[in-house]
Amino acid sequence: MTQELNDGLPAREAALALLDAALSRRGGLDEAATTNAFRALEPRERAFARALAMAALRRLGPVDRALAAKLSKEPPPRVRNLLRLGATQAFFLDVPAFAAVATSVELAGANKASRPFKGLVNAVLRGLLRDGAPADDPSALVPPWLFARWTSAWGQDDARALAAVVAEEPATDLSVKPGTDLAALAEAMEAEILPGDTLRTRRRGDVAGWPDFEAGTWWVQDAAAAIPARLLDVKPGETAVDLCAAPGGKTLQLAAAGAQVAAVDRSAARLKRVGENLARMGLEAEVVAADASTWTDERAFDAVLLDAPCSATGTFRRHPDVLWAARPGDVASLATVQSALLDSAAQRTAPGGRMVYCVCSLEPEEGEAQVEAFLARHPEFSLSPIAAGEGGAPEASLTARGTLRLLPHHREGGQDGFFAARFVKAR
Repeated sequence: MTQELNDGLPAREAALALLDAALSRRGGLDEAATTNAFRALEPRERAFARALAMAALRRLGPVDRALAAKLSKEPPPRVRNLLRLGATQAFFLDVPAFAAVATSVELAGANKASRPFKGLVNAVLRGLLRDGAPADDPSALVPPWLFARWTSAWGQDDARALAAVVAEEPATDLSVKPGTDLAALAEAMEAEILPGDTLRTRRRGDVAGWPDFEAGTWWVQDAAAAIPARLLDVKPGETAVDLCAAPGGKTLQLAAAGAQVAAVDRSAARLKRVGENLARMGLEAEVVAADASTWTDERAFDAVLLDAPCSATGTFRRHPDVLWAARPGDVASLATVQSALLDSAAQRTAPGGRMVYCVCSLEPEEGEAQVEAFLARHPEFSLSPIAAGEGGAPEASLTARGTLRLLPHHREGGQDGFFAARFVKAR
């Protein structure tokens, strides 16, 4: 039995590194998953490490509440994260309680900084096991300040409903190239067809091994993230620009619809992935490394898509770490960036053209408030109301103003949180 536990230690050590990275900086988990040490693990170990770290992030709030009752003072970061992982394994993963405790104690002893806390780790985890799993309270799944914001913005019932989605592991959504036999691909993927012709599958593993990946018939894109590009309804031969384009899902949609597309993003490294996806899909677009707010190109486009940088609080289904990396001051600072980008996008919209503004944020300052401020600054634009169900959006997401407030619980099985508005420019 000791050997079996030791065999699981590298994966748990890797999970510890992932959790530490996720909580120390935005995007840290994905960065940590690209290190040589993580890649050196066996595929099964990598899968377990990532699953454990993600489960810990999804249940971080309830676990920390339970730990607060057992700790008289704050332990070193490695020790706290060991306790988080141990509790997560015992309560939320199919790991025997004795293994969760034993491996946590073993990992504590394997590091000089945490070795003096082996007894504490053992005692606290055993105490948690005696108490039982933390209470099922959706409000505990997000930081208190953020839950208070959501309650103020959307009301208590919606705030609790969308917070409850944090604990759910999401399916994988796919956007499909026009002309594909959707029913046949859905059968091959064991997927359901969602409104808007997004496919949703519960398949796991490396997507590169899934049916038709190399054939370039689909790409991974959340159901909600696919809606804004559809709202532009581009026609073959029209010109379109995707501002802040990386990682490129919306660029692919516009190009697949037949538009002449320019994909603009300030990150040349992220644009490399856009280029790779275009090549795999057999699609073409002009790829431009530039800051969209200061891009010197003077062209005007029939269709402009601005998926602006934001707090990304709506992406918590796939990136639960964003909830704990976000800070109250982020929203105000990002709102300033969004305003500048909207002004730039306005200049790039041809007379009679349309523009869609979207953010993967749940915060009104980054969505609804930006719309009203933009219209006040730009009388040459007016809102083009979105119709019920347009673009595959759930009817519950349509606002009285004709914009979309896509909350995660508006779609059965969940969706990313998004805001989207469509404008038309006077001729």
